Amino acid sequence: MKATQILMEEHRVIEGVLNSLEKAIQRMDAGVPVRPGLFLDAADFIRGFADGCHHHKEEGVLFKSMAAHGIPVERGPIGVMLADHELGRRYTRQMRAAAERLQAGEAEAAEDVMVNAGAYVELLRNHIFKEDRILFPMAGKAIPLPDQEKVLEGFDKVEHEETGEGIHEKYLALAQSLASEVEGLPQPERG
Repeated sequence: MKATQILMEEHRVIEGVLNSLEKAIQRMDAGVPVRPGLFLDAADFIRGFADGCHHHKEEGVLFKSMAAHGIPVERGPIGVMLADHELGRRYTRQMRAAAERLQAGEAEAAEDVMVNAGAYVELLRNHIFKEDRILFPMAGKAIPLPDQEKVLEGFDKVEHEETGEGIHEKYLALAQSLASEVEGLPQPERG
């Protein structure tokens, strides 16, 4: 199913940001100074790309089509994915709030930044695995070919009409910027 291939390609971009967050957490935990704004930028990426574009395609288009073709929402795989999305939003809000406190000089907020960023990374890695390996193949089997084209049209509408022109590119650039910034951080001292 071509629509799920688009989502899987977006997963690779999201995983790049997860890698950046993971490395930033490791550096911060080892005492390497990490710019609080890195976590704010990551929260912007999550809100704008992972949630605003990617999850919008899933929730607003793919999951609705799957449900229309007999895949249960409540107590089913779609419900699990929706619960993950909500939990991810909560971790992101908490990471943002902690990063703002850290940026304002509250040093003890660093722990909250690391805990929430780490929880988000772990959640999304598992979430992506479940979608790529279980949910998307299920969608390919459940949704007939003509309706798969409608899913693609729905994705196009989200991409160009609902999220706005150039948004995708903006967040791809932000993901690359986060990766570059993390790669430029000093390596932790080895004991």
